[in-house]
Amino acid sequence: MKNLYNSKEAPKKDDLALRVYTSRLLGQEPDLVLHGGGNTSVKTTVKDFFGNFVEVLCVKGSGWDLATIEKPGFPAVRMDTLLKLAELDTLSDSDMVEQQRLGLLDPAAPNPSIEAIVHAVIPAKFVDHTHADAILALTNNPNGKKHIKEVFGDSMIVVPYVMPGFVLAKAVQKAIAGKDLSKVDGLILMNHGIFTFDDDAKKSYDLMIKKVTLAEKYVAANLKANPIKKAKVTKNLLGLAALRKAVSNERGTACIARLSTSKAAGAFAATPKLATICKKGPVTPDHTIRTKRLPLYLADSCDATSATAKYAKEYTAYFDKHAKSETILDTAPRWAAWANHGIVSFGATLKEANIIADIAEHSVDTILKTEHAFGAWQALPAKDLFEIEYWELEQAKLNKGGSNKPTHQGKIALVTGAAAGIGFACAEQLALAGATVIGADLNPDIVETMAEIGGLGIVANLTDDKAITNVVETIINTYGGLDILVSNAGIFTAGAFLENLEQQNWDKSFAVNLTSHQKLLRETIPFLKLGIDGAIVLVGSRNVNAPGAGAASYSCAKAGLNQLCRVAALELAPQGVRCNIIHPDAVFDTKLWTAENLKRSAERYGLTVDEYKTRNLLKTEIKSANVGQMVSAMASPLFGKTTGAQIPVDGGNDRVI
Repeated sequence: MKNLYNSKEAPKKDDLALRVYTSRLLGQEPDLVLHGGGNTSVKTTVKDFFGNFVEVLCVKGSGWDLATIEKPGFPAVRMDTLLKLAELDTLSDSDMVEQQRLGLLDPAAPNPSIEAIVHAVIPAKFVDHTHADAILALTNNPNGKKHIKEVFGDSMIVVPYVMPGFVLAKAVQKAIAGKDLSKVDGLILMNHGIFTFDDDAKKSYDLMIKKVTLAEKYVAANLKANPIKKAKVTKNLLGLAALRKAVSNERGTACIARLSTSKAAGAFAATPKLATICKKGPVTPDHTIRTKRLPLYLADSCDATSATAKYAKEYTAYFDKHAKSETILDTAPRWAAWANHGIVSFGATLKEANIIADIAEHSVDTILKTEHAFGAWQALPAKDLFEIEYWELEQAKLNKGGSNKPTHQGKIALVTGAAAGIGFACAEQLALAGATVIGADLNPDIVETMAEIGGLGIVANLTDDKAITNVVETIINTYGGLDILVSNAGIFTAGAFLENLEQQNWDKSFAVNLTSHQKLLRETIPFLKLGIDGAIVLVGSRNVNAPGAGAASYSCAKAGLNQLCRVAALELAPQGVRCNIIHPDAVFDTKLWTAENLKRSAERYGLTVDEYKTRNLLKTEIKSANVGQMVSAMASPLFGKTTGAQIPVDGGNDRVI
C-alpha cells in the first residue's frame, strides 16, 4: 500500500487541519475504507463559549465520509464526558447517543461516531481506524489469530470480536489496561478492522500503511496462484432485466441493477465453490446494513423469480430465528452472485447501487484471496451479523432521508433527441423526479448535456439499426433494465407543396420521424416488458390533427407515429406496458427558434412576439419544460390507467378542438 503523506502539503500546526488531511488520505484508498466506513479522531484543546479551555475529542461525525471530510465533519466532544461514560458498566445505545450529544460544544454538530468512546479511551492524540481488506483476510479464516501473530508478532494487541460501540470501548479499555502503549503499534479487531495511533498524525498514518502493507504481503505470499484471473462470462441481458424486476418486486420499489464482469467479479462467478461461499457472510459486519448478511446466489440457468423468492424465504427464517422485538426489513437481496455471469448490485437509487457495487467488488476480491491463501473464508456467526444489521444506531444512518421518495426513483428512462429542446426538457424533468436518465442523440453535445443532469449521454444515429442496438445494450449492461421510453427524436421537413415535394424530403422525414421510432420500439419492447410499470411516451405534433399546407412529409410521418402508438398500446397492454403520445405545439424556447425567426413569424400574422407566443385559446406560452412535465407525468402512476391516448400540450388549438 502506497504512503501518500506529503510533508509539503500537510498542515503544520493546526491539529484539526492535520486530522482532516490524514483522514482524507485514508479515505481515498478503497482498500482501507468504503463509503463512510472507518473513523478517525484527534484529542485537542479548544475554547468554549465562555473562553475556557476545554479538552475535547474531535471525532468523525455520523454521515461524513473520510474521503471528502472537512473540519465540520469532526464534532468536538468533551473528553471528560466520554471518559465518564467509559467508566460505566453498562450503557444503552440511546443513552450513549444522548450523552455524547450533551457533551458536544456545538449543539448543531453531527452525531459523533458510535466509536467515539473507543477513541477516547486510547490515550494517543491521533487515532485511525479502518476496515482494511488485507486485515480482514487475515482475521476471517479458521486460523486468523495464528496468521496475525506470524505477521505482527507482539506489535499489535488483538481484540476478540464484540459489538461495536460501548461494548467495544470496554473491550479495548480492558485490552490496553496496564500495557506500555509506546511499545505497541495498534489494535487488530477480529473480523472488524485495525486501529493505529500516535501523538503525531503522520506517525499514526504511517503505521496504518505499514501494517496493512505487511498484511497484503503476507496474503500474497500465501497464495499458491492468483485466484483473480480473467474468467469467461456469458452475456444474458434479458436474464439481467428479469433479475432486476424480480428483486425490485420483492423490495417493493424500482431498483437499479449494476452488473460487474470485472476480473474479480468474473473469477468469483466462475468458482466451483460459489454456492457455498455465498452462504458464509460478509467481510466485515459493518457492511451488513448496506448489503445484508448474504448475497443472492443465482445458478447459471436459474429462474430469477424463484431464486429471489427462495432468498426472501430464507431471509425471513433468519430474521425469525434471531429477532427479539425488531421489525423485519424488506426481504430483497442487495447483491447477487450469478454463476458464470458476474455479480449484480441493486439499489433503490443509483448512488446506493454504486455503493453496494463497490462493497461487493471488494468483498469478492477479499473472499477469493482468503479462500486460496488460508483454505477457507470464515465470517462471523449469523447472530452477530444480525445484531449489526438490526442495530438501531446503524439503521438510523440509512433512514435519515425520510419515507417520501421521488416519483421515478429507481426507474431507468431513455430519451431520444435529448441534446436540446423538448428532448432535453423531458430528460431533465424525469431526472428531477428521480429517474436514471439516458439520452441518445446524433449531436455530440449529448454527452455533456446529460452529465449536467446526472445522466448518461450516448451519441447515436437512431436511423441505424446497429446504433439502436448499441444504445439498448449499453443501458441494460449499465443499469440492468429499462422502464420508461420517451421516443422524441425528429426533424421538421416542411417547405414544399405536394407537386413540388422532393422525394428525398419525404423519405428523410419518414426515416427519422417514423421508422426510427419503430426500430427503437422493436429493440426496447422486450426489456420494457420486464420493466417496472413500463411506459412509452411518443412525441408527436399538433400537425397530426391539424396539418398545415406545405408540410406533407412531416405531417404524414407524425400521423404514422400516432398510429404506431395506438398499435403498440394494443399489443403491449397484456404485459402492463402503456403507450401514449403527446402532441406539443408552438414551443418556442428551443434552439430552432431564434429571436429573429420569432420576430419574422410574428410579423407575418401582424402580431407582437408575445402575442405570437400565446396564440392559443388559453393565451398562454408553451415552454419545453411544460412538455417535459407532462411527459414525466404520463410515465408516472398518475397515468397508470391510461394507454393509447393522445395528449395535446398546446394551450388549446381551435383547429384541433
